[in-house]
Amino acid sequence: MSNNHLPTLADVAREAGVSTATVSRCLNTPDRVVEKTRVRVLAVIQQLGYSPNFGARALAAKRTNTIGAVIPTMENAIFARGLQAFQEEIAKSGATLLVASSAYQQDVEEQEIRALVARGADALLLIGQDRSDEIYEFLRNRRIPYVIAWNYRKNSNHSFVGFDNRIAAKEIARKVLDLGHVRIAVIAGITKDNDRARDRVLGINDAVKEHNIPVEHIDLIESPYSFAEGGDAFETLMSKHPRPTVVICGNDILAIGAIKRAKSLGLRVPEDVSVTGFDDIEVSSVVEPELTTVHVPHRKMGTLAAKTLLAISKSGSLVQSRELETVIVERSSLSGPRT
Repeated sequence: MSNNHLPTLADVAREAGVSTATVSRCLNTPDRVVEKTRVRVLAVIQQLGYSPNFGARALAAKRTNTIGAVIPTMENAIFARGLQAFQEEIAKSGATLLVASSAYQQDVEEQEIRALVARGADALLLIGQDRSDEIYEFLRNRRIPYVIAWNYRKNSNHSFVGFDNRIAAKEIARKVLDLGHVRIAVIAGITKDNDRARDRVLGINDAVKEHNIPVEHIDLIESPYSFAEGGDAFETLMSKHPRPTVVICGNDILAIGAIKRAKSLGLRVPEDVSVTGFDDIEVSSVVEPELTTVHVPHRKMGTLAAKTLLAISKSGSLVQSRELETVIVERSSLSGPRT
């Protein structure tokens, strides 16, 4: 065989002394081939370096068995656990996952959605609802199923597998307020084109209003999701007089950045200022002090999102949304006000 010649299915069949149909069964339904034959065929595949032509197979089937996911960032662990569970579940069906990251930019996300569809993605996992009507129409016109995760909306024409960010944020803000805090500050994510960050701010405001504190009295800074940016926002808030006694953060990345900066400023958490997070990523339980936060069931959400997306792909119709519960994990970064 020429060095420039890529081995074909026929080459494998000839070398193994079997039909091309038998080679196909060894690759696609190996349990239907007797072990002796299967071992011989797979050895030839390895010897020749044969790789199935998935493009041709997809063209014939009009499906690629590829699922796309567009996540806002790969720079931190916010989406890692859920995406891992999502990938594990779709792999059980034989599907392959393609992942793109938008850096929280709506125009970039829409370009990536179009690119994944152009490359043959059969279905998509999307994060949050905020995107243009045009991109949803693009997906509908091409009959590309999608599931929205990390958020939940009642009475929607989208399929959600996620949680109500507004209710979850309201609950942790209530916890803060019930401890007696009235000088409250918030480090939120950038709310533009991010319904999760926006809903969390709304939930905090809901709790504040319930406690008859004017929302205008709450110091709020919107910040990109990074440890350094969270620290900078925290330092700005702590330079105000009177200082807040608690800083509610829109996620754990911002909160850990705040705790780290507090130490460099000579402030004790929670003695001088309390800090809360949101997400319960792994590092929240190893930072010192350990972070009080909202636990998001990332793995369960990823698994259910995959099952829902596969069900939509199979049935061709909308599947009922799934709302998951969040819980507050109480650790040592939150206490009552002491100043």
